[in-house]
Amino acid sequence: MSRKCTMTGKRANNACSVSHSNRHTKRLQQVNLQYKRLWWAEGDRWVKIKISTKALKTIDKIGLVAMAKRHGINLNDF
Repeated sequence: MSRKCTMTGKRANNACSVSHSNRHTKRLQQVNLQYKRLWWAEGDRWVKIKISTKALKTIDKIGLVAMAKRHGINLNDF
């Protein structure tokens, strides 16, 4: 499985490590992913999702169903 948020689709970002002598070497900035069990009230069950912390904050704000609808995700698949 790839390191990818199931809700937003966020993946790793290309970046540079800069040393004290200002040499640039390439590296990856990984997404802060968490495995979470979220309660889905309409389905009356728990949903286990690999999700980024940014998406988790948005779910706390607008709700799981609204977030899934915004990104076109069917919660029955999880």
